[in-house]
Amino acid sequence: MRIDFATSERSTVGIEWEIALVDRDTGDLVQIADDVLKSAGPGDGSEHPQITHELLLNTIELVSTVHRTVPDAVADLGTLIERVRETTDPLGVELMCAGTHPFAQWFDQRATPSERYDHLLERTQWWGRQMLIWGVHVHVGIERRDKVLPIVNGLLTYYPHLQALSASSPFWGGTATGYASNRALMFQQLPTAGLPWQLETWHDYEGYVDDLIATEVIRDYSEVRWDIRPSPRWGTVEMRACDGVSTATELGALAAVIHRLVERMSAQLDHGEQPMVLQPWFVRENKWRAARYGIDADIILDPGGAQGRVADGIRALVDELASTAERLGCSRELADVEMILGKGVSYQRQLAVAEANGGSLPAVVSSLTRELRNGLG
Repeated sequence: MRIDFATSERSTVGIEWEIALVDRDTGDLVQIADDVLKSAGPGDGSEHPQITHELLLNTIELVSTVHRTVPDAVADLGTLIERVRETTDPLGVELMCAGTHPFAQWFDQRATPSERYDHLLERTQWWGRQMLIWGVHVHVGIERRDKVLPIVNGLLTYYPHLQALSASSPFWGGTATGYASNRALMFQQLPTAGLPWQLETWHDYEGYVDDLIATEVIRDYSEVRWDIRPSPRWGTVEMRACDGVSTATELGALAAVIHRLVERMSAQLDHGEQPMVLQPWFVRENKWRAARYGIDADIILDPGGAQGRVADGIRALVDELASTAERLGCSRELADVEMILGKGVSYQRQLAVAEANGGSLPAVVSSLTRELRNGLG
C-alpha cells in the first residue's frame, strides 16, 4: 500500500489542545460540547474549523493553524479560548485541562455521535469507554518523507522528559493513583496506541499499515494511535505523549522543546548523522518510570544503560537547545521550562492543592480552571 506524505514546510508547527467542560460550582464534567460548538461556529450550523468535537461530549478540541513559531501557535489557541468563553462563561461553565479529571466517573460520560467514534467504542468496549483523558498534540513539519521515521525513533529517547514535564493526571475516578501520569498508561490500552514500533523506512511503515488493514485491525492509517507518529495527511511528525496542560505557559514550553528537538534531528539527518535511538525495552521502561514518578524519575539515558534523574536531563536538554532556539522564535518558551520546574509540574501542584484542602478534589478542579484562566501566576 502506498501512503503519500503531504508536502510540508520544514519546522512549521501546529498544536492541538483538548479542553474539558466543567460546572463552575461543582467542578464535575458537563456534556454540552454540541451547544458550545454550535455557538462558536460561523453561524450557518457548521463547526468552527478550529474548535471541534472530540470523543466525549464533555470535551472540545482547539486546533491551531500552521505557524512558523511556537508563540504564534499558542497565541492562536489563546484567541480560540476567548471565543469559547463567550459561550461558556454565561452558562456557568469553566474550562479545564489536565491528563485526567480528578473525580469524574467514566461511566457517567456520553460519547459524541459519530460513525468513527461508534466504531472505536464498539470494538474496544470497556477500555474504550474509560478514555476519560485529555492531551496535547504538537505537529512539526517535515520536508522530506525519508526523515520521518528516524525522527520518530529519535524522539523516543526524549519521551520521558516530555511526559514528566507534562504529567498532570495523578487522580483517577476520585482516587490518588500514585502515578504522575495515569493517562499515559490508560491510553496505551487501545489497539495500536502506546509506543510506536521502531521502523526504519517509509516502506516498512506502509507494510505495517497494510498488514493491519488486511487483518481488520484498522481501516486506515489515521487509526494508528501511537504516542509519536507520522501524520501523512499534514506532512508532520506528531508528538502525542504529553498529558493535557492547564496553562499557555506550559503549552508553549512543551511545544518549544518538541519543535526544537525535531529541528535538531532534521539538521543531523542533513549531515548524514542518525539521531540517538534507545533499545525498545529501555524506551518502554522509561515511559513507565516517567508515568510513575514524574519529575523525580530516574531514567535510562543512552544505549549503554547510563541512568540519571529526568529533571536533570530536562535542564541539560534545555541548555543544549537554547543556543539555536532564537532562530525558531521560541527562546522565552524554552526558558519557561525552568520556571515550571521551580513552581512544580501540574501533578505536583494538584497533589499539593488536595493536601492543603483536606483531600478535596473539587478544590483541585478549581485550581486547574483558575490556572487556565489566569496562568501560573
